[in-house]
Amino acid sequence: MNQQQRQDAIVDLVRRQGYASIEQLTDHFSVTPQTIRRDLNALSEEGLIRRVHGGAGLESSTVNTAYSTRKNLNLEAKRRIASRVASHVPDHASLFINIGTSNEVVAEALLDHQGLEVITNNLNVAAILQHKEDFNVIIAGGQVRSRDGGIIGEATIDFINQFKVDFGIIGISGIDEDGSLLEFDYQEARVAQAIIHNSRQVYLIADHSKFHRNPVVRQGNLSQLDALFTDRQPPERIVHLMQVNDVALHVA
Repeated sequence: MNQQQRQDAIVDLVRRQGYASIEQLTDHFSVTPQTIRRDLNALSEEGLIRRVHGGAGLESSTVNTAYSTRKNLNLEAKRRIASRVASHVPDHASLFINIGTSNEVVAEALLDHQGLEVITNNLNVAAILQHKEDFNVIIAGGQVRSRDGGIIGEATIDFINQFKVDFGIIGISGIDEDGSLLEFDYQEARVAQAIIHNSRQVYLIADHSKFHRNPVVRQGNLSQLDALFTDRQPPERIVHLMQVNDVALHVA
């Protein structure tokens, strides 16, 4: 078992049990405590587990990681994903881009495009795109979340429902093995649902850490997507569900 396989197995074990001690992991994988500590530190930095004294536990299912931390998590992977997404968006297309640090990187990758019309409930996305004179950037109304510049609420949903666009580019906080798309914020999930319903094609942006998180709010299902863009092969059950529902997989 190589390092990547061991770390994936650690995440699976912690997810099943809720907690695993360094001693248990050392015995289970027949490696030194120092090796396990390095694994746990790396997995914690990726946001896949929560490092606690003497071992590791699950990330919270009710509170998301701070925006300042998420912005730098798996940044290189997000850039690869964003480049792949941008290659599937033609010039002069219309699109929604919702809340999320991955979507902000996608916005940066779209700056070389021409004539896009972008409707967003993400102030950071609007700020990234505002200087492109040939873009038409439309900001949704609603309540602004101070922690990340996301715009949410009933007014946001009403605004989104006025449009029908070519592409809906959405982020996510977690993907369950039953295909559920999961979020931490109920209002954010409702806005994302409106984006899904008003997009001709729906692209989900999710780095590998999202396959091992368990937020509490159900946003939707994999079956509602046209494509998933990620940086590693998803778990087998998710791949099977995508095949059954004819969802394209793009691994950057």
